[in-house]
Amino acid sequence: MIHSILISRTDSIGDVMLTLPMAAVLKKHYPQVKIGFIGKSYTKPVIDTCIHVDEFIDVEDFYTKDIKIDGKIPSAIIHVFPFKQIAKRASNLKIPLRIGTTNRLYHWTTCNKLVRLSRKNSSLHESQLNLKLLKAFGIQEEIELQEIANNYGFSKIEKLSAEFTSLIDPCKFNLILHPKSQGSAREWGLDNFALLIQLLDKKRYKIFISGTSTERALLNPLFNTVGNMVTDITGRMNLNQFISFIYNADGLIANSTGPLHIAAALGKHAIGIFPPMRPIHPGRWQPVGKNALVFVLDKSCNDCRKNPAICSCIRNISAYEIQHKLDEIIASTL
Repeated sequence: MIHSILISRTDSIGDVMLTLPMAAVLKKHYPQVKIGFIGKSYTKPVIDTCIHVDEFIDVEDFYTKDIKIDGKIPSAIIHVFPFKQIAKRASNLKIPLRIGTTNRLYHWTTCNKLVRLSRKNSSLHESQLNLKLLKAFGIQEEIELQEIANNYGFSKIEKLSAEFTSLIDPCKFNLILHPKSQGSAREWGLDNFALLIQLLDKKRYKIFISGTSTERALLNPLFNTVGNMVTDITGRMNLNQFISFIYNADGLIANSTGPLHIAAALGKHAIGIFPPMRPIHPGRWQPVGKNALVFVLDKSCNDCRKNPAICSCIRNISAYEIQHKLDEIIASTL
């Protein structure tokens, strides 16, 4: 009898976000099961926000401690993000059902249930690919991409502090721009973000610039150009409060990053800027939410494959088109 299941996804925030629907589907088929989520410590606030996850397990604790849920060894573990050390540890812990993919050789010796899954050339979205691993439980249902938005369970939102609540302007469209990606994605460029800021009507928009404290210095060229037109919130909030700030804002624009997926899950106007290159194209990584959309050029993207720092396929997306879309969004909400 399955009483608890561990989901292992120890990479970045965006990857974790697109794994959370797996917990919802498991709860649908096993209403009484407890779901544990193994992740890195910095993703804990994201995982704690999901109503479908019962327990967060820091990956460092997984390596060194006896892992039990409700006093019992977990019934199963799903290696969503394959990692050899985690797979070996799960085997040593004698977790009864250990699910991995056939294309990781170490899974053949550490897992006892293998699922054939190839992500690289698939036409499916990352969130849909994750759900394919549930075949190990006999769960075969296909979920349309637009339905993924109903399965985040991303609703345990911390109250926003008075300090940050005071920054929100109830009479304007509060727009967060998140220009950097900590190297995880191709970037639209600070010059494009600066142009967009200059195009937006400040009587209708309040614009925030977000980012980590380590990205603040990288954003100096942007602040030097448009600093008087924006509110700088880089490095000012922990992740719990940043999630709450996104929840209280109206929209967010970013490259393919975690905050983009958080905004989409919260039902905000989440606008992603992507290159058309596989496997980093929006077909695989677009934000999924009722108000999410992407900008991507309709072209073959190969010339800059070996030079991601200067990617014309993303940099040539027009700031004027994004400004026009934002104005349409405001007009439709009046």
